Amino acid sequence: MKASDLFVRCLETEGIDYVFGVPGEENADFMLSLEKSDRIKFILCRHEQGAAFMAEIYGRLTGHTAGCLGTLGPGATNLITGVADSNMDRAPMLVLTGQGSTERLHKESHQIMDVVHMFGPVTKWATTVLHENNIPEIVRKAVRLARTEKPGAVHIELPEDIASKEASATPLNPQRFRRPVPDDKIVDAAFEILKNAKRPVILAGNGCIRKRASKQLREFCEKTGIGVISTFMAKGCVDMDADYCLYTIGLQAKDLVACAMDAADVVLALGYDMVEYHPHLWNAQGDKHIIHADFLPAEIDEDYHPETEIVGDLAHTLWMLNQRADSHEGFEFDLSQQAATRRDMRAELERYRDDDTTGVIKPQKVLWDVRQVMGREDILLSDVGAHKMWIARHYQCHEPNTCLIPNGFCSMGSALPGAIAANLVLPQRRVLAICGDGGFLMNVQEMETAHRLGSNIVVMVWEDREYGLIAWKQQTHFGTHTDLAFNNPDWLRLADSFSWHGHVVENSKDLAATLERAFNETGPSLVVVPIDYRENMKLTERLGDIVCPI
Repeated sequence: MKASDLFVRCLETEGIDYVFGVPGEENADFMLSLEKSDRIKFILCRHEQGAAFMAEIYGRLTGHTAGCLGTLGPGATNLITGVADSNMDRAPMLVLTGQGSTERLHKESHQIMDVVHMFGPVTKWATTVLHENNIPEIVRKAVRLARTEKPGAVHIELPEDIASKEASATPLNPQRFRRPVPDDKIVDAAFEILKNAKRPVILAGNGCIRKRASKQLREFCEKTGIGVISTFMAKGCVDMDADYCLYTIGLQAKDLVACAMDAADVVLALGYDMVEYHPHLWNAQGDKHIIHADFLPAEIDEDYHPETEIVGDLAHTLWMLNQRADSHEGFEFDLSQQAATRRDMRAELERYRDDDTTGVIKPQKVLWDVRQVMGREDILLSDVGAHKMWIARHYQCHEPNTCLIPNGFCSMGSALPGAIAANLVLPQRRVLAICGDGGFLMNVQEMETAHRLGSNIVVMVWEDREYGLIAWKQQTHFGTHTDLAFNNPDWLRLADSFSWHGHVVENSKDLAATLERAFNETGPSLVVVPIDYRENMKLTERLGDIVCPI
């Protein structure tokens, strides 16, 4: 068969369901082969960056790989931001790019650049196909690497002359393997430290949103009562209604949740990714015994230097700890600080639940109403901006992967394309993207993709007419901020021009009803909320005055 046909056959064998992208001349053979596939759906996007974000969210929600596709040169460079976002947020992804003929790669030539080396820093592996019969090995290796903990992006470049050659190889069937598990002795040592602690706390990171890990973590907390502080990306690893849920940490200033961390003598760090929340913000004194439990050994850092490391499958590690908890008679922990932290943080979340303002609406009120409208398993996607900080602090979750926040690479423009992918994966759930007016317009062209696909999504835009997060940070550090203001389109006309439903909410009492109406509309809906970002500096001032309750 033709090499491009073989490539598609290999993707089918790997169970690939979707390829998102923008094709070009140099991957025409591949596209014609893909069009013949009965399994793989190609989603034509309006920008390669949008395609990469769609593939990332597919990976985060399913744990499987989807493809994102671009042509050579500018098509490949357009992909790279979304690819980097996926790689740093630990989402499996297959990056597919075309390339000019191998006969001209060694010299100056139209649109030719070294794409493989460009993707090197933002992928787990990047390679080019130099022989048509190597395709099965390359695809098998790429998908295995993308899915192996910690997951990430892998890039394959297919030159146009290789794609058109006749190949004699056949696809390799995927062989799954079980991840290695920790040694009993190190788990015994870790459990001994935990049971003798006075005020232990769990810091749950990105690895804890894996389904089996979340299940075992909840069992462990039920047995021990130890509280869980989640990073932004670990939301939902334990139920927000559980007494041991201590909500979220990650703001750059000290918040109430940090009180429980400050009081802890032992920190059990589970699936913790340092890119989310640097340890110098919670362990600057180096006075805590850290137990690191993750799929890989700890990253080297002077503020995160664990005395005990449990390396292996995280779910199995927690299962082993649960076995030991079952055989232990009673834990004598002082969890009073954790209880007080949960009590005071719950009061924060409810503070503006009944706020009734007109003109601009407080972030806290918006997120309270959003939580009431969204079901336990519905999906909220956050873009990047000031709204992300409010979502991280005020939108709590019942289940893993129901609040997707980019917090490794933190790229703006991800939420709209991500919502399209979430609706493809889980069409039975409500999908809400919350964007700032800055981030939304960075990939606004994907509104057409959403309409064309009939995506049942709601995108909420918080309008403040400036880059609010940058203004917030500059104001905090310098007492002033540079010119960050801009103008916006007429939102209702914009929605209508893309055949979306459109709503502008100007009174907080109308928000929940408007959101409910948008979810009941067929096809995509835009809900614009003029946001009261005066609350940003008020929060900063309050966080600076935090006094721990005990």
